[in-house]
Amino acid sequence: TKILRLQPPTSNRRVCDERNSSWKEHGSPVQMKHHGSRRADGLQTTESGNLAKVETREKAQRESTEPDKETIKGKLVEYLFHCNRQGRADSTIRYRKSILTTLVSLGANLLDPESVKDAIAAYGEWAASSKKLAVQIYSSFLKTLGLTWERPKYMVPDRMPFVPLEEEIDALISGCGKLMGTFLQGLKDTGADPGELIPTTEIDIDTERKIVRINHPVKGHYAGTGEISDAFIKRVKTLRKRPGGRIFSNYTTMAANFRDQRKRMARKLGNPRLLEISFTTFRHWKGTMEYHKTRDIYYVKTLLRHKRLRSTEFYVHLEREIFKAKKNEFHVKAVKTLDEACKLIEVGFEKVDEIDGYHLYRKRK
Repeated sequence: TKILRLQPPTSNRRVCDERNSSWKEHGSPVQMKHHGSRRADGLQTTESGNLAKVETREKAQRESTEPDKETIKGKLVEYLFHCNRQGRADSTIRYRKSILTTLVSLGANLLDPESVKDAIAAYGEWAASSKKLAVQIYSSFLKTLGLTWERPKYMVPDRMPFVPLEEEIDALISGCGKLMGTFLQGLKDTGADPGELIPTTEIDIDTERKIVRINHPVKGHYAGTGEISDAFIKRVKTLRKRPGGRIFSNYTTMAANFRDQRKRMARKLGNPRLLEISFTTFRHWKGTMEYHKTRDIYYVKTLLRHKRLRSTEFYVHLEREIFKAKKNEFHVKAVKTLDEACKLIEVGFEKVDEIDGYHLYRKRK
């Protein structure tokens, strides 16, 4: 019996040979699929490794160029010395130093504006007004280095300042300690800025004329004098002597003590409104009440030692907003004698008419 072996057609045999040859070289389709996957994974791993190397190299370069603390400290000292040479007040220099050192404590690099911008934006303890001041101070710092930056813009909302009742002011004064009570009484009497009254010495107080000299004006005010009460003079005499004849301690200490005593008095009297009173509140109260009594903007301008009338217009607006409901309400007195008339004029009454021998005086409530 003869066995016949069937052979595929020549064309088919050629295709099979080529396919077998390809499989030997590259593998089967399944093998090629796994091989491609392993190759892609290898490429991804290589790319990730290269990216990590680049990031590490950039970080190292950045850290190598970042100035050390001593360099920043040196630049800060140079800036403060520059402010001193420009004639800035000591209080201004101290404030600028506190702002810049606060930025450093927050991790900002004073030589990197973007770092400072991030620190200012992230600091929640500063209101918009404080952040705006920080931007101005840092801009001044960069200017001394010959650098500029894209300044962030902080909008400060317009707010009505708190103006307490006189009874609340007196309650706070009487509840504070001797030193603090004396300082607050002086602020109430004179309407001075707290920074103007802090440097007061014994020589500045004239007990005969009942005035105090204000020779350390701030914020562009004029130097001048302020009227003081018998209560203030009496309190001053009970205080201990300080070096150089100064009456009060430094501003930082006074402010910290005031916050503690104010909090205690608000809790004791059950009046949370006292927590809204600050040193500057006394000036706002004085300017507002004096304009309410006199309606004389030039008198208030002189009292507060403003250089521009525009600054005094603030208190005109404040008075109108506070006393809207009482703008036409008056205290009225009728007297006959000259002595009675003089006493009324001394406390702010003004004559409006005379009827049947009586002199009529009035004063706004």
